[in-house]
Amino acid sequence: MDYYLSPTHTQRFDLEIKNSQFITTVCRTKGRDEAKAFVNQMRMRYPDANHHCWACVAGAPDNVHMWDQSDDGEPKGTAGKPMLNVLQHSDFGETTVVVTRYFGGIKLGAGGLVRAYSQAVQEALSQTEHESIYPRTPVQLKIAYPLLGKVEYWLEQSDIEVNNKTYSDSIIIELAVIERTWPEHKVTLTDLCQGSLTLIEPDKA
Repeated sequence: MDYYLSPTHTQRFDLEIKNSQFITTVCRTKGRDEAKAFVNQMRMRYPDANHHCWACVAGAPDNVHMWDQSDDGEPKGTAGKPMLNVLQHSDFGETTVVVTRYFGGIKLGAGGLVRAYSQAVQEALSQTEHESIYPRTPVQLKIAYPLLGKVEYWLEQSDIEVNNKTYSDSIIIELAVIERTWPEHKVTLTDLCQGSLTLIEPDKA
């Protein structure tokens, strides 16, 4: 997967079905801990709501270990699972969706609930302002001090993220590179340093 979508900021969307109010809040969450923290935040924001159903793809869309969902008191399988199903087929990643429901007095039935929660997420994601996220891989770069200036300048112009620098007898720079563009950048970086560098990549560590 070259890239996936993720919300640029927390966004809210409202939907009313048979007097029940469905408030859908979409947030970018990196990992399960951020997802759970966001769900708790929504519980505190709407403490008088009947349900806070949620679903998350808290990492890249193809990372099944980052999928989760909850019906939060709705009949089993009528909220969280259909919400997650919509999210899984949306190309969104690092995303958590909470649908807060205020019951309006008219029961929707199991089928009605599935349709309502699915619709709430579908409509919200179709309107969510998003950005493209490119999966990254950690790479460690080791260089001598005289090379630091031009390497730093080049990194600032590239799409590579610098996570950390360690200074000792040489400089170790921890990078996060985009898998799609790294092979070309690797060649450029090697030429820039005239071969005087050490790269430690995941498959070689």
